[in-house]
Amino acid sequence: MLAFVDIIRPKQKLKALCFDALVVMLGSLLLALSSQVVIPLGFTPVPITLQTWAVLLLGACLGSKRGMLAAVLYLVQGICGVPLFAQASCGLAVLTGATGGYLVGFCFAAFCVGWLLEQGLRFHFVKTLAAMSAGMVIIYAMGVLWLAHFIGVEQAIYLGVVPFLVVDAIKVVLAAILVPTVWKFLRSSSM
Repeated sequence: MLAFVDIIRPKQKLKALCFDALVVMLGSLLLALSSQVVIPLGFTPVPITLQTWAVLLLGACLGSKRGMLAAVLYLVQGICGVPLFAQASCGLAVLTGATGGYLVGFCFAAFCVGWLLEQGLRFHFVKTLAAMSAGMVIIYAMGVLWLAHFIGVEQAIYLGVVPFLVVDAIKVVLAAILVPTVWKFLRSSSM
């Protein structure tokens, strides 16, 4: 088993392909819904959202490829005018705006988390914590690199990382607790 959804994935090729398409669409919906839980901070262009937590869970639940595809689908839909981004915004301007690096980082973070967990890290809290932390670092790195074009590197770190460290640490820990717990339950119920 590579990801949670592989437990219920059909074996027949056409059904498996339809299943994959469905879970990718549902993953992009989860990301869209999580982006609407927003706490704007007046001093930074980056709001607090549940998106980062959803991205970590996408990688864990869907696996590296489907998790990344769900994040890519979310971006494509938002660019095409579906109001899925934070605070029901949409369009290419959001992706090229101050928070665009974080949004692109979601794709790479979902892939990274999924890939690391596929290597067997999903069974232990500390290893899962490391995988989830790696995903968060990717989101921060890509977000800060892009945000730095608008406000400089020092300000990008100060306004794009520092205010979020505690909240994101909680998200990472919650995801790292949830994933091994669900795997233990799934493994014991499948025996």
